[in-house]
Formats: sequence, structure tokens, C-alpha cells
Amino acid sequence: MSTLPHPVAAVCQVTASPDKEANFSACKQMVEEAKERGASMVFLPEGFDYIGSSREETLSLSESLTGDTISQYAQLARKLEVWLSLGGFHEQGHEWESDRRIYNSHVIINDKGDVISVYRKSHLFDVELPEKGVSLKESAFTIPGHSLVSPVQTPIGKVGLGICYDLRFPELSLALQRHGAEILTYPSAFTVATGAAHWEV
Repeated sequence: MSTLPHPVAAVCQVTASPDKEANFSACKQMVEEAKERGASMVFLPEGFDYIGSSREETLSLSESLTGDTISQYAQLARKLEVWLSLGGFHEQGHEWESDRRIYNSHVIINDKGDVISVYRKSHLFDVELPEKGVSLKESAFTIPGHSLVSPVQTPIGKVGLGICYDLRFPELSLALQRHGAEILTYPSAFTVATGAAHWEV
């Protein structure tokens, strides 16, 4: 447990690849460092598990919430006694065997290694930027979530869950705030073109 006067949250950045083992190794190292520095909750970005190079690869690497990836993070949370926000996990849909579609899921794991909340992204990102050579259609293989989830009481406060493009829809933030959220989270992954349009680098 942290001896600091206020709870500490760590926000980590990672450039994920299709190599799930390498991504876990990089994230594990950041989570361990964050814990050493006194963090009681660590936030990882959208696509922390992997970023596929194609639709087919993205789908083939996806897992259920009971798969190896979430199990590894649950063990890590339990071992380090730290809360984890895993924002943007490629979760196989409930009808995976018949429709081969996924959810983009924000998963909260407590310091005992229990999955205590799962929010499935409701606003999917579709964009065509021919001049930049960018064509993204998340809706082609992702199922939109149908509801928000109640804010989660964590060591750093009551956390409201969103993912990336959800930020563009203020009603979600307002609803989470009305339900008591003290912190709003929108873990994100950007392409080079969309990142340059939103951030100073």
C-alpha cells in the first residue's frame, strides 16, 4: 500500500504490435515501475493487448475475458496489489463462433485480481482520409456496446469508463458524472494521421 498522502494514479503509454507477449512484457514492466513509484492504480491505453496489422489479424488474435491475456493481467494485479485499467481490450463477441466480431472493452481489475467492471465501447470510429491514406472502419468488425456502466469505486476515486472516440459524445460524460464519477477515462490509440490532427507532438 502506498504511504504517500494522496493516492497515485499512473498513466502509461505503449506502442503495441501484433506480438502479444512482447506487449505484455512492456506493459508489465511499466506496471511494476508504477507500483514501485507508489501508484495504487495503473492505466493502460486502448489496444494495450495488441494492434493488428489487418482486420483478419485483429480478429484472429482476439480473446474472451477468460483468456490468457486478462488472466496474465489479473495475476499481475494480484501479485503487485495494484488496480489496473485495461482500456481497449479486443474481446471476442458473445456470438463469436457464428459472427466473428469483437467488442472494444475497457476492463477494470482490482488489487485482488478480480475483473470488477467491463465497459464495451459504444461509439465506433469510422473515418476515411484518402489524402492521408487512412481508412478505418471499426464498425466493420466491432460490435457497439449498448450501455454505460456505473462508475467504479477505486483507490483513486470513482472512475467513469469510456474509450477513445466516446469522448466526442458529451452525453456519456454527463451521464457518468450524474452517476457519481469523479474521474473520466478515455484510453485511446491513434494512427499517425489521426494523432497529428489531435495532439501536439
